[in-house]
Amino acid sequence: MRLTKSTDIALRIAMRLAVIEDGGDAPTTREVAAAVDVPYTHAAKVVSKLQRLGAVEARRGRGGGLTLTDAGRTASLGHLVRELEGVHDVVGCEDGTGCPLRAGCRLRAALRTAQEAFYASLDPLSVNDLIEAPTGPLLLGLSPRPPG
Repeated sequence: MRLTKSTDIALRIAMRLAVIEDGGDAPTTREVAAAVDVPYTHAAKVVSKLQRLGAVEARRGRGGGLTLTDAGRTASLGHLVRELEGVHDVVGCEDGTGCPLRAGCRLRAALRTAQEAFYASLDPLSVNDLIEAPTGPLLLGLSPRPPG
């Protein structure tokens, strides 16, 4: 199973925001995108998703920027990934004309069980867990690169 690029970006942005001290300057979407080395347009879409999930707060204007909410810091990583990915089959048994084995195939159920085991392994973790050393200090050292 492979996560979508969008989910990867969302988790990197959440981790970057998690290391910013309370009261520190809240970075803009453009600054966070540069720091985690993703295109601004992708970061903006992901920030919007994270806002809808209640994980990120975005304020516009002077003194604005992005902050990770308490819910974003402590939410189950499994929950966040499920929400960002959407829960769907690992294989496309019903795509197009559909698989001729779908009436009696055990593969689909086995893959669904494996998928749930993957998410279950993420359930006990939070974004706060992901920023423990050595990751947190690395994230603190990321400075936005000028757009170029």
